Amino acid sequence: MSESHESKTCQNLQSAFAGESMANRKYLYFAKVARQLGNEEIARLFEETAHQETGHAFAHLELIYPPDELTVEKILEIAIEGELYETNQMYPEFERTARQEGKEAAVAEFQEQAEESRQHAEMFEQAAKRFKALTLVEAFHAKRYQKALDSL
Repeated sequence: MSESHESKTCQNLQSAFAGESMANRKYLYFAKVARQLGNEEIARLFEETAHQETGHAFAHLELIYPPDELTVEKILEIAIEGELYETNQMYPEFERTARQEGKEAAVAEFQEQAEESRQHAEMFEQAAKRFKALTLVEAFHAKRYQKALDSL
């Protein structure tokens, strides 16, 4: 399904993934609050449900990004694109709106998250460079070993 990210089904899978992911995080937060309020049973209930939501989100992702179509290079590329989108578009737009609405705590949060997303993009870019270099070194050695084997 990864070739057709424009299809309505893919858009629905993206929305379903977003919903399940948000439910996971929200339920983990609710578990934290329930525990702070002294209710361990409800905290565990939210944690278990959050775990199930993660399973749902992964099922959607497997249809959006079929594992047999992914490579290390591709997943790093997807991650870099997402982090740069957050850094350069999403958080700056959110920050402008929060500033216009006088929501200074949200302005600070969006600025902080944009910077963290930039750092994440850099981490993934460095990992991609290291992986590419390692791949080239491995290919070089593989050719040498094959040449040595062929000469036997």
